[in-house]
Amino acid sequence: MPHSDHPTAALDRAEGPPRGTYRVQVRPDFPLSAAAELVDYLADLGVSHLYTAPILTATPGSEHGYDVVDHRAVNPELGGGAALTDLSNVLKAAGLGLVVDIVPNHAGVAVPPVNPTWWDVLKKGQKSEFSDFYDIDWSRGRLLLPVLGSTPDELDNLRVEDGELRYYDKRFPIADGTGDGTPREVHDRQHYELVDWTRGDREINYRRFFTITDLAGLRVEDPAVFDATHAEILRWISEGLADGIRVDHPDGLRDPGDYFARLREAAPGAWIVVEKILEPGEELPPWPVAGTTGYDALAEVCGVFVDPSTEAFFDTLQHHLTGAETSWQDQVHQAKLAIATTHLAAELDRLARLVPEIEAAPKALAELAACFPVYRSYLPFGSRHLAKARSEAGRRRPQLIGVLDQLTARLRNPADELAVRFQQYTGALMAKGVEDTSFYRWTRFTARNEVGNDPAKFGVSPDEFHDVTEERRRTWPDAMTSLSTHDTKRSEDVRARLAVLAEVPGDWTEVVRRWVRIAPLPDPALAHLIWQAAVGAWPISRERLQAYAVKSAREAATATSWHHPDERFESRLREMVDQIYDDPALNREIADFAASITPPGWSNSLGQKVVQLTMPGVPDVYQGTELWDLSLVDPDNRRPVDFATRRELLARIDDGWLPPVDESGAAKLLVTSRALRLRRQRPELFTGYRPVWADGRCGEHALAFDRGGVVTVATRLPVGLSRHGGWGDTSLSLDGHSWTEVFTNTSYGGNRLSVAELLRTYPVALLVKEQ
Repeated sequence: MPHSDHPTAALDRAEGPPRGTYRVQVRPDFPLSAAAELVDYLADLGVSHLYTAPILTATPGSEHGYDVVDHRAVNPELGGGAALTDLSNVLKAAGLGLVVDIVPNHAGVAVPPVNPTWWDVLKKGQKSEFSDFYDIDWSRGRLLLPVLGSTPDELDNLRVEDGELRYYDKRFPIADGTGDGTPREVHDRQHYELVDWTRGDREINYRRFFTITDLAGLRVEDPAVFDATHAEILRWISEGLADGIRVDHPDGLRDPGDYFARLREAAPGAWIVVEKILEPGEELPPWPVAGTTGYDALAEVCGVFVDPSTEAFFDTLQHHLTGAETSWQDQVHQAKLAIATTHLAAELDRLARLVPEIEAAPKALAELAACFPVYRSYLPFGSRHLAKARSEAGRRRPQLIGVLDQLTARLRNPADELAVRFQQYTGALMAKGVEDTSFYRWTRFTARNEVGNDPAKFGVSPDEFHDVTEERRRTWPDAMTSLSTHDTKRSEDVRARLAVLAEVPGDWTEVVRRWVRIAPLPDPALAHLIWQAAVGAWPISRERLQAYAVKSAREAATATSWHHPDERFESRLREMVDQIYDDPALNREIADFAASITPPGWSNSLGQKVVQLTMPGVPDVYQGTELWDLSLVDPDNRRPVDFATRRELLARIDDGWLPPVDESGAAKLLVTSRALRLRRQRPELFTGYRPVWADGRCGEHALAFDRGGVVTVATRLPVGLSRHGGWGDTSLSLDGHSWTEVFTNTSYGGNRLSVAELLRTYPVALLVKEQ
């Protein structure tokens, strides 16, 4: 977009769905006032909406906001309601809107005194007006709180103080009339029981978020609970403070379809997207929402920049490194089955108690859940997934076929409590077994180990990409698209660089086989993960890589774990990472290899970005990713963003500077800002979708499509392209109109356009039909 057309603060606020969002991680050290200070920059960048992390009152000091403790008010640590009003006013003045993240599934209970509803439940038990607020199994007796240490006689550390029961710095209420006697005697009279923290996975009697006992499940299926937890959020929508809602983790809800119907009725004009993780080929239920938050698009966009022809090289390398031949499917099944019977054993027991007449129910339910191919079904929608799980479970455990048939007869019935809770259970098991375990164990090519993707699918062909993208335009045109989020395992730019490994499998095999000999680790699969992280995020500080390595090892839970850290193994792990920095020859070789894959990684990054920003859907930019962002899994991807540098570079670009594709990342800022501005200013050009095919010897290296007046062109497999000597005679067939290339402000005409000429400055292009 020519500099004279770049947006100013004098913008009309966009009506309808956003044209582009920018995700900001508001937190106590980056409150709503800090977000307000970004608004002029975001307006210049070209987004239509600021999109924030949750803003309701959370556990004090929360760095993410997903542990809401009071649904009645904006978090005072973020500035409270006044700061939200100020932010909304600043956004409106700049012509921008606001999208807020909400958390209907669970609430934070780690600090009981700050959560008034949880405190009341602890104090009054089933007589509390909030006893039905949380999903508690009261039939099991007192409410178990797994907060004690594991040493004997931990209850001796209780004390009664200021009318409360206290355990070190933790505070709990005392029911009226029960405060006399020793601390143990007082404890034994309460509606709750403090127990060893390790008993949580086996015995907890309230639904939680995955395996996190500090996040208790809410019963938003109860209209009174829905109203209490959504009144403030709906006020934001009705008063125009916010325009859109991102719904966190709907899979934990008892009836997501009913929830979304109620939410849509209460907020008829809001743009609503849901954090629904679809497995490849899975369809979103016909909910009254705009679509998902875009993990499906992420898998497709990243996959089309991977060379699928080298998959066998990585299979061979992984077998050489690990000596194992476990398939992805078997790895997932193994992890899910283990977690079903350990970390989610309490939830499994709750399911089994619904079928007391079947002795083998726990084994059969665990097997069915381990074989479930997607996160969950939404009966009757998705019943085919249950049939597939039953078939696979019967294949793996033929001795259970009779029991499996008995159970599936009930699990098909949407009104059966067993079916309802089984659907909630499979989602949690998939998240823990795949995202938080298998992704850290099956490490042959980690560019594809990402939420919403099947790592066994090595790459995505251009034909596949065009087919699914056209389907997205037809069915969910206003869904969000993403490349990086706070939940991705590695940032878009790390994945883009790692994708280059698929083009140089021989080089990667040579160096990684040497590195594992120089700096050995008893867990070779984990070592392969860490070597990929090192070259993907290089240059990365020792502290960041150490933190990533330890977290990865504990998530994999093969040699150490969060519950049972193995100090000896973790010491060896730290020694391995230290050697990367302390061995000059090794350090130099890693740096040299990373440098060799960085330029083609930049090409992939720019290609991914321009495709995501211009494809069907509403593109989201995660904070900071408008420049190169070499982040790994959280908390690494929540680090502070240098917005001053981004402002300065954008101003230079708007003054006419064409940045080179180099370490500064300014070329990515150019691509991001020009694509976003065009989408905001000319939305009518982004309503269609048609593949554009390149002719010539290197045509397969071009990915191009026409949105209805805007043609996107990106370079695929840049290493292979260079081996062919460049684009040569490759050309694009366009109509006879004149076109303006947005990034370089160059005009082109004619029916055939030389790709070499078009991509002379950048490996991507955005062509707008001249009026």
